[in-house]
Amino acid sequence: MKYIILFAVIIMIAAACSSDKAADQKKPATASPRNYTLATVEKGGLSSSVKLPAQLAAYQEVSIFPKVNGYVKTVHADIGSKVAAGSLLMVLEAPELVQAVMQAKEKYARSKADYSIDKEHYMRLLQASATSGAISPLDLSTIRSKMEADSAVSNAENANWEMAKIMLGYLQVRAPFAGVVTERNVHPGALVSAAEKSKPMLELKDIDHLRLQVDIPENIAGNLAINDTMSFFVSAFPARKMIGTIKRKASNIDPRLRSERIEMDIPNKEGLLTPGMFADVVVYPKGSPNALCVPVSAVVTTTERKYVLLANGANIKKVDVTTGTQTMNKVEIYGAVKEGDHVIAPANDDISESGK
Repeated sequence: MKYIILFAVIIMIAAACSSDKAADQKKPATASPRNYTLATVEKGGLSSSVKLPAQLAAYQEVSIFPKVNGYVKTVHADIGSKVAAGSLLMVLEAPELVQAVMQAKEKYARSKADYSIDKEHYMRLLQASATSGAISPLDLSTIRSKMEADSAVSNAENANWEMAKIMLGYLQVRAPFAGVVTERNVHPGALVSAAEKSKPMLELKDIDHLRLQVDIPENIAGNLAINDTMSFFVSAFPARKMIGTIKRKASNIDPRLRSERIEMDIPNKEGLLTPGMFADVVVYPKGSPNALCVPVSAVVTTTERKYVLLANGANIKKVDVTTGTQTMNKVEIYGAVKEGDHVIAPANDDISESGK
């Protein structure tokens, strides 16, 4: 009997231990920060390098079209010709413009003569009017009005003559600035029209110094200033590092590319570079001193959100963040975290919050 009671007690104890073990297996596992590697949130921006595509353009360029209708008489420049400012590029001929200048000159001379006669007449009548009753006031007023009208006509004819001379001057096509002729589309004997704008007669570009144009992402452009320097490389000289200085900022963000156009002036006295070349610009963004940094592995990115796992004692909390400059190991974050906080790194989406 004693052995039977002892056996029953042993069975009851074994059953109780078995049920406790099963209950423990059914309980959900509670994540503890002690089971993960923690990293400290640090203050200070990151410095990194970004390579961006850019293009070289002429500092000045112009497509030269005819101002007046005419025939090409001579062409003094061809593709590759280096010309000085004001040098003669092309001569057109238009006999009708020469005749128009001559006619305008004759009309001005006739109107000037009419004005001189009326002025002389008026001055004599004015002198005679000093004698009381010699000249009617109405006659004096009439001749004075005619003199003033002839003066206006003479001024108008003079303006027409000057305009005709200016139009005649357009038959000589001159370079507006020093540069290189990069395109030629006409030859002697060709008829050119001021109304036809399909192709320019000549294309002129200033290549002694160039513009390096690059579109900078908006998160980087704000940290760049006028006179900052940036390095760039061109495929023609891949081993040669070149330096450019920022001279102009568009002060406008392109809504399509979310970027700002920046231009640098590139001296090119040696003529090594040409407009149209592509370049790779290396930008070193300045990190924000107030930014917070964590290891790259601490940021979890899903299709819905981007967050870090903030560890506080036995508690784990998901905190949404946005990221900034990133290097190989660290990334800037912005959100409800502060310097000295601890985050799980490496982290992943399988880690759930705890301690709520």
